[in-house]
Amino acid sequence: MPVEFLSTSAIVLGILGRLLPVFVVMLVVMGASFAFRRRLGLYGQLYDSGIGIVGVALVLFWLIAAILAPVVAPFDPYVQVRELQNALPGALHPATDEAFLLGGDALGRCVFSRMIWGSRVVMAIAPAATLFAYAIGITLGLPAGYFGGWLDTGLTFLANLVLAFPVILLFYLLVTPEIRQTALPGTMAAVLFAFPLVFVLVFLAARFRERPGVLALTAVPAAALGGVVYLGLLGIWDPTGAVAMDANTLNIFLAVVFVTAPTVFRIVRGLTLDIRTRDYVAAAQTRGERPTYIMMWEILPNARGPLVVDVCLRIGYTTILLGTLGFFGLGVAPESPDWGSTINDGRRFLRLFIHPALPPALALMSLVLGLNLLADALREQSLKD
Repeated sequence: MPVEFLSTSAIVLGILGRLLPVFVVMLVVMGASFAFRRRLGLYGQLYDSGIGIVGVALVLFWLIAAILAPVVAPFDPYVQVRELQNALPGALHPATDEAFLLGGDALGRCVFSRMIWGSRVVMAIAPAATLFAYAIGITLGLPAGYFGGWLDTGLTFLANLVLAFPVILLFYLLVTPEIRQTALPGTMAAVLFAFPLVFVLVFLAARFRERPGVLALTAVPAAALGGVVYLGLLGIWDPTGAVAMDANTLNIFLAVVFVTAPTVFRIVRGLTLDIRTRDYVAAAQTRGERPTYIMMWEILPNARGPLVVDVCLRIGYTTILLGTLGFFGLGVAPESPDWGSTINDGRRFLRLFIHPALPPALALMSLVLGLNLLADALREQSLKD
């Protein structure tokens, strides 16, 4: 039976109809944020510039699309329909008459559904990996820049040692099957995943050291929650089932954190070297404050402007790295709908069919563009301050 197709206008209306829940949630969130922007701190200041609004809209679009993927996507991203292999946009499913709005790929999977579900992979890994890298970079960069000496020399040497490796080659080494079968991934996870917990506990201890009651009320729940997350990430104990990662995802996550953390360390160290010479740091030292308090509550808050800007850029870089890994076949799984893998699958037939590779490429570009615009808007606000 020949495959039937929708008209161009029907395809556009179908895509808009599928994305309607995303646009409704975006409108509510951005409308409320704009109305209360004066009370929302740095996030609210983004709505004072056109660049910031566009950046928020692009990032928020993909975040909401990732959350609502089961509702927005009309098909399972892994289901194959033989009749719709490399089908053009608007092809109707022979059994359900539901349209492959952006066509089918070489295996007969819905390109639109895979693009939407692929946003979940990016939104789950890129921000989390960036935050983990920042926890490591801040935890090591603050004492390196504040104390200097042999500690600074040793940590800087280790960071430069990691950065000296070509990034792609390092990724290849970390995600190869031979490495996965060794104890290296588990050891790396045990070490790297401990840094966020250490950072939070030191942060709280530095602030509430003179108030044991408040310290107990904050540090004990933080340690308990952090311990559960830590054990879940290691695959030892995950009562919620929402933390543990499969072996492929864990290795990709570790690779991204391992490669990103040294760069963050250098940024934090450089900022600390500058800020430690300021008068308010000298005043805190004169008051007899401990080094942990000075680093966490005098230096770090005054470095937040450049760090927040870099976080947005760093998530964009991580997104590109994930796409690059997927493109080279090193993604979370061969059949994964992540954008890099989907682009690579479509690339093989690019001379004949452009529609399988173009949507995920545009999705990746739009998300990175949104993050870069956010960084530009945050930089403008920091200069005003």
